[in-house]
Amino acid sequence: MNRRLLSLLFCLLSVLSIRAQAGMTASVTDSLGFPRPRAYRAVWFTTLGGLDWPVAPATNKASRERQQASLRAQFDRLQAAGINTILFQTRLRGTVAYRSALEPFDYVFGGKSGADPGYDPLAYAVEEAHQRGMEIHAWVVAFPVCRLSDMKSLGTKALPRKHPELCYKSTELYIMDPGQPGTAKYLSDLCTEIVSRYDVDGLHLDYIRYPETAVRFDDSSTYRRYGQGRPLKQWRRENVSRVVRTIAEAVRAVRPDIRMSCSPVGKYDDVARFSSKGWNAYTAVCQDPVEWVREGWMDELFPMMYFDGDNFYPFMFDWAERVGAKQVAPGLGLYQLHPREGNRQLGVYVRQTSVIDQFHLGGFALFRTRFLLDDIKGCYSYFRRTYGNSPILPPSMSSHPLKEPLPQPEAKVERLDWSLQFSWRKAYASDGSPLRVNIYRLGEGEPLLVASRIEDSSYKLTPALPALLHSRYALTFYDCYGHESEPVVVGL
Repeated sequence: MNRRLLSLLFCLLSVLSIRAQAGMTASVTDSLGFPRPRAYRAVWFTTLGGLDWPVAPATNKASRERQQASLRAQFDRLQAAGINTILFQTRLRGTVAYRSALEPFDYVFGGKSGADPGYDPLAYAVEEAHQRGMEIHAWVVAFPVCRLSDMKSLGTKALPRKHPELCYKSTELYIMDPGQPGTAKYLSDLCTEIVSRYDVDGLHLDYIRYPETAVRFDDSSTYRRYGQGRPLKQWRRENVSRVVRTIAEAVRAVRPDIRMSCSPVGKYDDVARFSSKGWNAYTAVCQDPVEWVREGWMDELFPMMYFDGDNFYPFMFDWAERVGAKQVAPGLGLYQLHPREGNRQLGVYVRQTSVIDQFHLGGFALFRTRFLLDDIKGCYSYFRRTYGNSPILPPSMSSHPLKEPLPQPEAKVERLDWSLQFSWRKAYASDGSPLRVNIYRLGEGEPLLVASRIEDSSYKLTPALPALLHSRYALTFYDCYGHESEPVVVGL
């Protein structure tokens, strides 16, 4: 690490530490080692082309069961590595991973475009993630639609044929035009369909920007019609922000508990001592995520920071300074460990995650899942060793601060052979939503999260070691916005 970068890290330490402490959940006392740290430990779970899942289509009962078993196995391993959030690709390219009234199934699920795989993949993924105490966010690719080669198989279901006024034909790809007023309404309807029908914890917007210059995108006619003399870049930023605002308002009108996030380009803009080299969110692709957080349309940013060194750390801290450390969870390009993708060394990500943890940012997201689970250069072993033994919860929603303390659970524990049976009286938040339960084991070190997001009124725990049957345990209530109650301690 060079001297300029080291100096920058030390200069920002005090500022970011103060901001991070201010943003920590402080709803439980510290007498037992609470409050616990909170951060996203997320992965992008890519369904486009089956890059992460599914590996084969479901065309009959046997192949459907294999497809589901593959998802369960991946979720098991992600949980073991301390992953607490799945960014599940739900809208791919004008095709989807659920039974939608607006867009057809992608071919990867049922073997051909529009084919139903015999079950609802999104519903199944939500259920399996929640059983493992993980959040699942619907990852929606916003503006890119389908390639020209896909048009024939999609037929009349293709978005450019249903709504040609919303789509621009680039060289080999159709792209929704952010400048068309109907684009915001269409995407907000799609997102509202998802959050109203599925118990997803968040909505994650991707490619919510204009194309890079290498992609031909001539919106001059739209600009002439709607630009009203504004500078082109300003008008484009306003278009993208209008889409974000429309989606956020529509979604939260239905589900105020939905966590809103996006994956902007990795550098917001140039910083004082470092150039973005022409590739940034604000100027190059006309997206302003800082405004989206400031206006409350976004809770969290997962900037795609697939860089290192002077291209990573100064820009990571720039995001944190602009929106607050806890609302930035850098996206890390784990795929670049592969010899054909960059051949980086694991140490790059060891340093990056260590700095993220040290400065109490909002966590990290890994791209992509398959590179993690394939243990390229030992990356899975590192994450499992470092984070799997100390699972934590994602941050609470910044847009919904806790207004009054949650009640404590009325809980007890009984021993059943080699297991512990916890039980409690169900309770509800002031808005009527049910409270879930988290269980921690207390010991000499920090409390260890052993089960989370439990929706029932009981839970059976079988410790790995018989001696742990005699440990003390703490239970907390957990609301839909991620806030925790004071802990109550139980033990035999």
